[in-house]
Parts: sequence; C-alpha cells; structure tokens
Amino acid sequence: MISQVEYISLLIIPLFILFTVIYGAIKKVRVYDSFVAGAKEGPGIILKIFPYLLTIFVAIKGFQASGAFDYLRDAFYTAFAFLGVPVEAVSMSIVKPLSGSASTALFTEIVTTTGTDSMATRISAVIMGSAETTFYVLAVYLGAVNIKKSRYLVPVCLVADFIGIVVAVAVARWYF
Repeated sequence: MISQVEYISLLIIPLFILFTVIYGAIKKVRVYDSFVAGAKEGPGIILKIFPYLLTIFVAIKGFQASGAFDYLRDAFYTAFAFLGVPVEAVSMSIVKPLSGSASTALFTEIVTTTGTDSMATRISAVIMGSAETTFYVLAVYLGAVNIKKSRYLVPVCLVADFIGIVVAVAVARWYF
C-alpha cells in the first residue's frame, strides 16, 4: 500500500503541469505555443554549450587517465591523514567538483567496497550533498552566456567547495 507521502509525491509533477496550464489560460497566455517556442530554442542552446561540455569531459578523463588523480589523492590523503579521513572520502572530495556522474559512480563503488555503515560511506554521502560539480556547472553556465574570462570565479568556487567538504567531514565525524 502506498503511503500518503508517496501518493502526494506521485501527484506533484502532474499537478504542477495542470497548475501551469490553468494559470496560463487565466493570464491568456498561449501555453502550447509558448512551450513549442521554448523547445525550439533548446537545440540551439545545446549546440552553443556543447564545446564547453566536451572540453570539460575530455579534461576530466585526461586527468584520471594520466595518473594525476591518483597522485593528487595520495597527496591530499597524506596531508589530511591526521584527521582520520578515509582515502575513499578524499577521492570523493577530488572527483565531486569535476563530475557529478563520476562522483555518483565513485560513491557506488565506495558503498560496495566499504559497506553502508562505514565512515568512508558516510563522509562521502555528506560530501555528495555538500559540494557542487563546479567545473561542469561553470562550463554550462559560462558557455550558455558566452563568458570567456571567468577571472576569480574558478578560485572562489573551489574555495567554496573546499569549505563545503571540510564542513561535510566535520559534520559526518561529529554526527556519526
């Protein structure tokens, strides 16, 4: 039997669509025509940001294939070993700013190899929710609006990711 919360969650999207159509009709907006006009812009936006996405994906794969990822992970692990941060969590903190799908795959591997109740899994789970896929987001957003010079944006985002990861580790250590 489906609980009330699950039942409501199944209805949220259809109700939102119905609300949008009704609200548009009340405001005398041609909802279908507006939807089609927006859908026509989609392929153009995809073509516009594709080079940026391709670049970030190639850079991530090159980073991993070159062995630089392993070197960086070992360096960070050595630097933060005194805090008792598992090497798997260090891996997660490096991968998460680069790629959401890679961090999801890594998290699945961490859960499989260390178990669901391990500190590595718990810290990695908190990191998954505390850090952003910085380079992917920057590639998409900056590419979509044709910003070529990001100046301080990348360093500021990486500092924010670092702070989020440190807080995630501290919260996971404190809570678990």
